[in-house]
Amino acid sequence: MSGGATRTTALAVGPAGAERAGRSLAREVPVALSFDGTTHAVMLASPGDLEDFALGFSLSEGIVTAPGQIERIEWVDHPEGIELRIWLAVGLGARLLERRRAMAGPVGCGLCGIDSLKEATRPLPTLPPGGVRLAEGDIARAITALALAQPLHAETRAMHAAGFWTPGEGLVFAREDVGRHNALDKLLGALARAGRDASGGAIVMTSRVSIELVQKAVLARAPILIAVSAPTDRAAAAAEAAGLTLIARARGAGFDIHTHPDRIALTEVPHDA
Repeated sequence: MSGGATRTTALAVGPAGAERAGRSLAREVPVALSFDGTTHAVMLASPGDLEDFALGFSLSEGIVTAPGQIERIEWVDHPEGIELRIWLAVGLGARLLERRRAMAGPVGCGLCGIDSLKEATRPLPTLPPGGVRLAEGDIARAITALALAQPLHAETRAMHAAGFWTPGEGLVFAREDVGRHNALDKLLGALARAGRDASGGAIVMTSRVSIELVQKAVLARAPILIAVSAPTDRAAAAAEAAGLTLIARARGAGFDIHTHPDRIALTEVPHDA
């Protein structure tokens, strides 16, 4: 299975009447991730950049801590979907057994089938203060760059994207998927495969920010997370506790800084009301 979109026809209705029109639909297929021969999760995802997805998922879920702990990744097509067979280095299977989950569910859910509610509030490391610093105008530049790097969304209007942006390089990587969590995992996998450290830039998202996106960003050591939509209260609280700069509602020249604003150089210092 390959290709991120399929063609269909729809009855397009407008002021001039109704007519048949060609449309592109985003593909979503079941993707099973198995580790050492045992299925760990089944996600509905876009069938592209799946090796990045397998690596990013393994890292962001804490199954491995470095790309070298994965010996190989195999892609197997089935009539029902795609299986990603991930083979771990010797000794890592015991860690996985402690965190077994079966996550068959819709793309909008990042904690489906969870075995323990404790996983939803897993402790996060605290990011070191300082590090990368963005100018106020960098926020709009990052969002604009990500919008231009979404060919599947331009075709289907049904995709999320995650990007990695630095002040010196601009948009370094971008990955698309029908699920926002999947897009971020693909991005983190691409960074890891390239040997890039997320601490040197910002993660940019096209979606709202839920707690699992904050968790994945912090575990990747990214100091800044930028999104076009709002965060949940739990996501903002987690970002505050972990030292993550969380920027939301980034549209045009405007944006909200919810946590740790010291990493953003504002042109005007806000005054307390």
